[in-house]
Amino acid sequence: MKDYRDVILAPIATEKTTNLMADGTRIVFKVNKDANKTQIKQAVEKIYNVKVTKVNTLNVRPKKKRVGRYTGATSAYKKAIITLAEGSKIEL
Repeated sequence: MKDYRDVILAPIATEKTTNLMADGTRIVFKVNKDANKTQIKQAVEKIYNVKVTKVNTLNVRPKKKRVGRYTGATSAYKKAIITLAEGSKIEL
C-alpha cells in the first residue's frame, strides 16, 4: 500500500455496528481487500492517533439481489473490527 488512507476506506454505520461501537472501545471499518491485520492496525494508529489492541477481519460475500426481472449482486468487501486500548477513542 502506498498510503495509509488506501487501507482504510470508510467506517461502517449499521445497526449492528452501532451496537458494537456503543461502549467506545470497538469500531468497524471497510478496508482494502489486500490489506492484512498489521497494515490495518498501523493505518488506524497513524490516521486517528490511537492505540489499537486487536484487529479482527472478515470478508463479506456478495448478496444476490433482484429488481424486477433483472438479477445481480452487491459488491464483496473486507470488514475490520478494531478494538482500541483503554483511554483511546475515535469520534466519527
